[in-house]
Amino acid sequence: MDAIQNILERVSVAQLTGPDISAEQKDILFRAALRAPDHAWLRPSRYLTLEGDARQYVSEVYYQSLPDKDQLSDEKTKKMRNRLLRAPLIVVAITRVQEHYKVPRDEQLLSTGAGIQNMLNAVHALGLGAIWRTGDMAENTAVKAELGLSADEIITGFVYIGHINTAPKSPPAMPVAEYVRAWTPEKP
Repeated sequence: MDAIQNILERVSVAQLTGPDISAEQKDILFRAALRAPDHAWLRPSRYLTLEGDARQYVSEVYYQSLPDKDQLSDEKTKKMRNRLLRAPLIVVAITRVQEHYKVPRDEQLLSTGAGIQNMLNAVHALGLGAIWRTGDMAENTAVKAELGLSADEIITGFVYIGHINTAPKSPPAMPVAEYVRAWTPEKP
């Protein structure tokens, strides 16, 4: 697939299924992620993979940490307990925020975000589907502890990756003129 066409046609896909993602495919995805801009070569990003039973285990850690879990409906309980089972591969993208005189916190987070975007583009080029999620699980202290995050690390996202199980949505029309304009200074 042409690189520009790949970027212009990529969309998030939530309906994902197996089979598992191959070792060769994962290698491509992580090599793409590691090509993200990285000011001062801080290497702020790292990635954990959750596959097989590890997905269920982390979902259960999340569920057990919920303060209101006893008030959830049966349907909501099932959803929380199976949260990470919606794709055969979950990539946990992590940013280690470091003090640096030239590279602020936000730039380090954006570096990991760029790595995720590179991964999403590679997923699409491989004919697979993916969706990037954050939400409560990314902020959950029990999940962070279970995954071994240090105090200076942030979960930047959970990337669900699998084989597409539905017709992907068409990319929405994004008229460039509505989002881009030349800036000129005010003249006295």
